[in-house]
Amino acid sequence: MSNDRHVPVMLQRCLDMLAPALQRPGAVVVDCTLGLGGHSEALLERFPEARLVALDRDKEALRLSGERLAPFGERATLVHAVYDELPEVLDRLGIPEVDGVLFDLGVSSMQLDEADRGFAYAQDAPLDMRMDQTTGISAAEVLNTYPPGELVRILRAYGEEKQAKRIVSAIVRERDKEPFTNSARLVELIRDALPQAAKRTGGNPAKRTFQALRIEVNRELDSVEKAIPAAVKALAVGGRVVVLSYQSLEDRIVKGVFAAGAATTAPPGLPVVPEKYQPRLKLLTRGAELPTEEEVAENRRAAPARLRGVERIRKDVR
Repeated sequence: MSNDRHVPVMLQRCLDMLAPALQRPGAVVVDCTLGLGGHSEALLERFPEARLVALDRDKEALRLSGERLAPFGERATLVHAVYDELPEVLDRLGIPEVDGVLFDLGVSSMQLDEADRGFAYAQDAPLDMRMDQTTGISAAEVLNTYPPGELVRILRAYGEEKQAKRIVSAIVRERDKEPFTNSARLVELIRDALPQAAKRTGGNPAKRTFQALRIEVNRELDSVEKAIPAAVKALAVGGRVVVLSYQSLEDRIVKGVFAAGAATTAPPGLPVVPEKYQPRLKLLTRGAELPTEEEVAENRRAAPARLRGVERIRKDVR
């Protein structure tokens, strides 16, 4: 499996947005979602004075990107961790604050392309979907053991699936006959369960259910909710956080954290706003930036990407 087929999304834009913070000698940048190391490699090349700390929960990704980043030697530190463990990782490495943090919240192309991981609905595979296969429960266990009401909640909340009830009744009926193990059976069941009109819109009808299962299995939204504030907190003044999201649920969380940090918390009507109420962050994007048409044409995985960035402009006042 070669590295060249993984094209990092909005790479140039991410680098440009981080540049003002990473040009200082000794700058530390954290790539919270290492994957195959495309963003990390570009960061190390573009900012020769910077040191990189990169996190991934997937051991196979760490092994492959370790080979790719080996030429940078001591400048790159790779850590097996989920991105919401950022404070513990920095603490362990003795790094009090950082200058840049990058999140690419998409599922890495490696996981989507490896048939036996069960992320993709286009080919039959065991229903696993764990990004770290050494821990946690698989998608099959979620399907076979969760109460119907909980499955409906997951499909609605994480997949934004309007037909959740219909799909779940079919799942419950089928799992009583025989537990789910493989993705093809689930895809077929969803196809049969949906009304004609619902099948005509928005690509593969199984897409939303697979997204919901993946988010549940990997506790992705919980991780994002903890990780984004932790990244902001770890920033030195002048430091920047840049986040690529691929679905509205994640983007909403990022937008909320950034907006809160960029707002004044002063009670209305104060003639002068004391330091402790002043915004901590400055927004670097107006709304979310989207990939260009050319980029989407070259790399279809960029299509749903939404990019947001912030700069820390003052310390937290206790």
